[in-house]
This record gives sequence, structure tokens and C-alpha cells, in this order.
Amino acid sequence: MDEQEWLTEQFEEHRGRLRAVAYRMLGSVSEADDAVQDAWLRLRRTDGGTVENIGGWLTTVVARVCLNMLRSREQRREEPLDLRMPEPIISQESGGDPEHEAVLANSVGLAILVVLETLTPAERLAFVLHDMFAVPFEEIADLIERSPAATRQLASRARRRVQGQAPVPDPDLGRQRRVVDAFFAAARHGDFDALVAVLDPDVVLRADGGARGSGSVVIAGAPTVAGQAILFGRLSQFARPALINGAAGIIATTPRGPLSVMAFTVTGGRIVAIDVLSDPDRLHQLDLDALDA
Repeated sequence: MDEQEWLTEQFEEHRGRLRAVAYRMLGSVSEADDAVQDAWLRLRRTDGGTVENIGGWLTTVVARVCLNMLRSREQRREEPLDLRMPEPIISQESGGDPEHEAVLANSVGLAILVVLETLTPAERLAFVLHDMFAVPFEEIADLIERSPAATRQLASRARRRVQGQAPVPDPDLGRQRRVVDAFFAAARHGDFDALVAVLDPDVVLRADGGARGSGSVVIAGAPTVAGQAILFGRLSQFARPALINGAAGIIATTPRGPLSVMAFTVTGGRIVAIDVLSDPDRLHQLDLDALDA
């Protein structure tokens, strides 16, 4: 086996982990794939004999590429966004794409990614690498040009925000689906009390309608969210069950195209978060073929 074949074999062995790191960093499957491809091109130009730990080296390269992409993304924004919904990973409830399942390993719900979007690039990198992939603070510190102690503080600050705003969902998908179905049944019949009953008192609804749509909306509290749910109860006739980032959700679609993607975080048998993507431009970029398979 020559060196290029060996490098290819090593890269393929680590590809799944690299895509998972990049997706959590960027919240976009396509951008994550670009970052992983960039790492592969850099590896091909490297003398493999000089790299002691290929997996660690590739993780560092992907993390640095993602960090630069996040910083560039911030600089391109003329105005700060109230809310940016990450790109959801959508699959059938009967089973998803194996590659997508690898990206979602260890659970990365849409609610967590929404919170990660509110972090600074350095905070996001510190949290993702350390808390999700057990990379030592000393290695992360070199990437963001901070001391290990300062890097630890960044990760701690990010962790508090994630834990406060993105509760861990119930592991039972069947239970999640029953709660989501009850939510839509109540919305369809305009049953306010039944809606409140399936919502956590502190539930948060976040919606990203994009510049051409309804803009961004964040509302909180069971009565307020229940009232809003009744208003879009008509969408229930277009709802199709799907897994959104591994959790129970729906796609609202008509023959003319998708209307929205709704991800639900169900904890303790109640809905604690609803994350909605209704940006018409971004919806038409999603690959929904998996739902028709």
C-alpha cells in the first residue's frame, strides 16, 4: 500500500467523526461537507509520515476551518440576526440515512443547535470540541489563541447557556410522537386547554421565517404558545411525521412545496421547545426525498 492509499484509508476511517464535528460547529450539512473536504485536500498535501495522530490532526484542521467559516459568517452579516435556524437533518421515522445517523450520534437536537448559533465562534468551538468530543482544553486553546484557563471559561459559559435553553429530550421516540400528535390534534380542533396540557409552562417557540417570509419570532409560556398554535392549526392537514435531527417532528408540505419544518423537544412528557423553519428560500434547498422513499 502506497502513502496516498494509506492516507485515503485513514481519512475514511475518521470521516464520520469529522462530519459530526463540523455539523455541530456550523449547523449546516453542506458547509460541514465542505469543511471535511478541505481537510482531505490538506491531508493529501501533507507528508503522512510526519503526522503522529491522524485523527487528532484531522479534527484540528476541521475545527480551524469551521472557526474561520464562523468568523467569516459573522463579518458578512450587516445586522445581527434575532434568530438563525440551523439546517435540519430530516429522515423517516422508520429509519434514517446511515450517514445522517452518524452525524447525529450522541444526539444533537435542533434546539441545541439553535442555542449554539447564539454563541461566539470561540465559545462554540470550545464547547463542541470539549463537551461533545472530549478534546483537551490545552489543544483547543492553541486553536483560538487563548490560555487553557480562558478556554475552560468559554466552554463553561457556553455550557450554562445550552443547559438553560436546550433541555435533554425524552429518549423514547414513541412517547415523543404521542405528545406531538396530541399537540396537533388539539391545535386542529382549537382546544386551548388540551394544548396547554401538553406544553411545559415555560415552553419556548422559535421560528425563522427568513427575510422574504415572516421574519424571526420567539415567544414563551404555555398560554402564549397555545394561542399561536391554534392560529396555525390549519397546517395540521399538511403535516407529515418525520424525524428532525433524530427527534419527533413534522414537515408541513403541499403539492406546491414545503411550508415549514417543525422540531419538538419533549421532556417529561411535555413539549419544552418548538423550533420552526419557514424561510421559503431555505426550505426549497432541503432534500426531502428521504420522506418519499
